[in-house]
Amino acid sequence: MSALGSPRVHLRLTDSTNERARELAIAGAPHGTLVTAAEQSAGRGRQGRRWTAPRGQAILMSLVLRPVPRLLPLMAAIGVCDVVGEQARIKWPNDVVVAASAKPGLAKVAGILAEGRPGEGWAVLGIGLNVAVRLRDLPAELRGQGPSGALPAATMSRPGDELEPTLELLLAALETRLSASANSTLTHWRERDALLGKEIAWSGGHGRAEGIDGDGRLIVLLPQGGQTALSAGEVHLESVA
Repeated sequence: MSALGSPRVHLRLTDSTNERARELAIAGAPHGTLVTAAEQSAGRGRQGRRWTAPRGQAILMSLVLRPVPRLLPLMAAIGVCDVVGEQARIKWPNDVVVAASAKPGLAKVAGILAEGRPGEGWAVLGIGLNVAVRLRDLPAELRGQGPSGALPAATMSRPGDELEPTLELLLAALETRLSASANSTLTHWRERDALLGKEIAWSGGHGRAEGIDGDGRLIVLLPQGGQTALSAGEVHLESVA
């Protein structure tokens, strides 16, 4: 196994692996500490959204990282794509997506949530990856019947016994990507950009996505001319055309 993932705490049920990893980080857990769970009762995504996966069908994991790489969410997304395959793309800022199976468009196979205290030298990297999820087991809103703009779920469609081998592959991919240079990270992220050239909207306006800048902010060309740069912590994309 990769150097990431040791020590490891595995829980049959927890509210959120990120919460457990935060507790361990605050208590001084070393770099690479891994928390996994078979099931979460309150898995978290960005801006308070929930991450839902049936028991034993997804990788639900959080890593303690010391120090914190500057482009951590971007690095993590590329690492997840390495495991999902060539078809995987990244929907800024934190979703790994593939082509939806039921209708045209994108579907989310993984979500990433990085949080912590960079000023104190640590972060928690949470990843949910649908490895063996049976889509029929998900709530209707995750099967493409949710509100407009919400992505349906996708799955790698692997057997349940491939959960642990896939976790090992993911940890190895993250080990590689977290040590990459900023230039390499930006280049590989841009090759996986699912929004490039797409019309998007957010609470403050709308425009056409034109990639990311050197800090990982989303560059948007505005209808009236000019451009703006959106920061992940400040924006929720409302729609993707």
